[in-house]
This record gives sequence, C-alpha cells and structure tokens, in this order.
Amino acid sequence: MIRRLWPIFVRDLTLLTRGAQGRGGAVLPLLFFLAVAMLFPFAVGPDARLLARTGAGVIWVAALLAAILPLDRLVEPDVEAGFFDQWALRGLSEEALLLSRIVAHWISFGLPLMIAAPISAGLLSLDAAQLRTVEIGLLLGTPGLAAIGVTIAALTAGLRAGSALGGLLAIPLTVPLLIFGAGSLQPDGEGGLALLAACSLVALAVAPFAGGAAIRAGRE
Repeated sequence: MIRRLWPIFVRDLTLLTRGAQGRGGAVLPLLFFLAVAMLFPFAVGPDARLLARTGAGVIWVAALLAAILPLDRLVEPDVEAGFFDQWALRGLSEEALLLSRIVAHWISFGLPLMIAAPISAGLLSLDAAQLRTVEIGLLLGTPGLAAIGVTIAALTAGLRAGSALGGLLAIPLTVPLLIFGAGSLQPDGEGGLALLAACSLVALAVAPFAGGAAIRAGRE
C-alpha cells in the first residue's frame, strides 16, 4: 500500500508546493502569514505589551487563513478529472489517499509557517519563551488545520462556490484549535498545548474517514 501511495504523495506534495502551473504554491500561504504579522502592528500601534498580549491570536488566525488558501486545489481538481475513480479501481481507498494528502498539505504550509514564526514573533514583540510556545503549538496544531482543510475540500468538491463555502465551514471547525493555540501563551494557559494536541489528534483521526465518505457519496 505504501509503495503504491508514494508516487501519489510525491505528486500531491509537488502540486501543493509549486502551485498550479508554477504559481502560488507554498509561497502564497507563507507570504500571507508574514503579511498579517507585519500589518497588525500598524493597526494597533507600537505598544510592545499589547502586541505581545495579542500576538499569539494573530499568529493563529494567520495560520488558519494560510491553511485554507489552497482549499480549492486540495481535492476538487482530482475529483473532476476522475483520478479518485481510477485510484479506487486500482484498490486504493479514499481514506488512505486523503491521509496522504493531509500530510502533503501540512508539509506545504505547516513547516513553512514554523520556519517563518521567528520573523512573525519579532514583528509582534514576542520573547524567546513565547516563541518556543508558539513553535510547539504550531507543530501540534497545524496537522489538525491540515486535516480539517482536506476534509472540507472533500465535502465541498464539485459544489458551486465550493471554495467560499469551504472557508465558511472551516471557521467554526477550527475554533477549538485557535482557542487552545492562542490560549497556550496566556499566564494560566499551561494546559493549552495538551488540549491543542488532543483536538489535532481527533481531527486527524476523523478526517480521512469523513472525507472518504464524502468522495464516495459524490461518486454515487
């Protein structure tokens, strides 16, 4: 199974990192993430204490928006092209294919955001200890964002205005990740990272099956 999935995973990762016809890809979510962190101080002013107090929330909202930017490219093109039908005929389950796509999606946006987090932390006046918590939180929470993104992409594949609908669906589903991720930087937020990891694991466990059922329902 892994040997048959590997070429598909490499293809998915290439498409997500390079983008359609070489445009966008992993660079677009990264630039968007940095742009949000850069513009926020202009909106609230240069008060370092205020920026440090609200910076975690800004980083997590930016991470969410970066995760849902490629929603229309995650599943719908392959559904419309009939690739999922061909893979099903070859004995590859939708659940395995979507799990592979979740990993590819996470690598294409989660890792670049973690690399860019020190720049964002500097713009938002976060100290070294807060940056460490942010990095751990992104490591624990972005897989959940990727799982929710792929699930929503599968649910909305083939629907008119599916990308806009997907963005609306993503907001309530990702609220727990945003709350615990941003809350982990609060003075009494020691348990935020543990709850963030738990929510992310639940999303990872449910996403392949929910997305796979959606693709099969659409086929029928």
